[in-house]
Formats: sequence, C-alpha cells, structure tokens
Amino acid sequence: MLINAGFEIAYDCPQPTPMLLMLSTHPSRDSDIRGPNLLQLDPPVSQRTYYDSFGNRCTRVVAPAGRLTLFTNFNVQDSGLPDAVEPWARQHPVEQLPDDMLVFLLGSRYCDTDRLTNTAWSLFGHLQPGWGMVQAICDFTHNHITFGYPYADPTRTASGAFEQRVGVCRDFAHLAVTLCRCMNIPARYCTGYLGDIGIPPVDAPMDFSAWFEVWLGDRWYTFDARHNTPRIGRILMARGRDATDVAISTTFGPNILAKFQVVTDEVIGG
Repeated sequence: MLINAGFEIAYDCPQPTPMLLMLSTHPSRDSDIRGPNLLQLDPPVSQRTYYDSFGNRCTRVVAPAGRLTLFTNFNVQDSGLPDAVEPWARQHPVEQLPDDMLVFLLGSRYCDTDRLTNTAWSLFGHLQPGWGMVQAICDFTHNHITFGYPYADPTRTASGAFEQRVGVCRDFAHLAVTLCRCMNIPARYCTGYLGDIGIPPVDAPMDFSAWFEVWLGDRWYTFDARHNTPRIGRILMARGRDATDVAISTTFGPNILAKFQVVTDEVIGG
C-alpha cells in the first residue's frame, strides 16, 4: 500500500522566534519513504536537525518576523496490515524489566500517575496482568471520554481528562498511558499520521493523531484508546513520555497559528 501524506502549517510571529519542530517522520520509517521527504519553509530559513534522547528527528529554526509557512508532501510504502494483536503477550514484573523501560513507568508532565494510581488499581487490580489488562484500560478510556475538537485544552493532564470526561486524541492517549503506568506496564505516547484508511470516511478535517505503545513480552505494541480498534496506515512521527516530548512545534516567543492542513490518503493503485 502506498500512502500520500503531508501538511501545510503557518505561524505569524511579531518578532524573530526560535522554534523546535517535530514534523518529520520517525527514522524507523525512513526505508519506507518513496521520493523526497523534505521539510520546506517559506520564506527559506536555516534549519538544523538533531535526534533527541527518544530517537526522534527534531528540527531547529528561527522564524522571522511575519509569516512562516512549513510544508511537505511525500509517499510512504506501508504493509497495509492493521495494528498487531497478541492476546498472549506477557507483562513482565517490574524487577525483570530492561533498565530503559523504567522511564516509561514514571509520571510525566501530562501523565500524573500520582493522582490516578489508587483509581487504576481499584478499576483494574483484579485483572490478569498482560494484554487483557491493557485492552481493558483502552475500553475504559474509550468509553469514559467524549471526543470533540472544541474540548481541546493544551493544559489538561490525564487526571483532568479522567475528571472532565472530555478531550481530543491526546487526552485519550494520556489517560490510557497513565493508567497503564499505574499498573506497572511501560507505556509511551506516540504521534503521527493516521488517515481514514480501511474505515468509512470521517466528515472532519484531517489532523495528526495520538496513540500509545506498551511493552509486553519482548517488544512494543500499538494501542489506540480513542478509536479502540486496530487501524491501518499509521505513519509514526515521534515517541516520548507524553505530548511535551513530541509536540509538533515548541515556540520560544509569541505567535499565532495561521494555517493548519494535514493530508493522509491511500494512493489508489499505488
């Protein structure tokens, strides 16, 4: 399967403004890219790429005063297979986890485990550890939160989503990640492209999507509390502890988001 993806995003800045961008595809998908996959800027400004501690490709720029438009368009080869399902995947006791998994058990900016640990154990403590527990967490989160773009709040934490019961895809991911961590399951937040492939078209503007991964057995598995069903055609951009680590843009000065368009479509016959 060939997928065409890209975006056009514009910011209006009253003064030169440093920006940290996480708008490139994740290095793990590099071998799947077909043709150019370049982050372009208008007006052209110098950009520098580096890789953060989670392995994400990051870009540093200084936006000039006025409007800066960022855009890209590329094709990616995809297996066309839905997210893997492995009901027998085993949850490791904490003392047997690899050292680099421990950070994904800890609380973070939006995943406030200290506020939800008692709740998590009361809801899921009776379940057998492993895949079934993660799926139960997804089922709960999916049914507990009402999705809606008007509910977006960049300051809402997992406990806030639990209490308010509204949110967007990042809130579903934050709550599910937090509940998993409370139950000693390493979980990390993911962001990327997810088009309406293999499902009826959704009558809403395309956007980037948030999902999460958990460490079971000897690998990471993808889960999605918002959609709560295996999906086709995810294109990963970045992974981290929560949305702070993978924000598409972190700006160090005032700005206004002037345009935001995302494309993710299957190339028919590709």
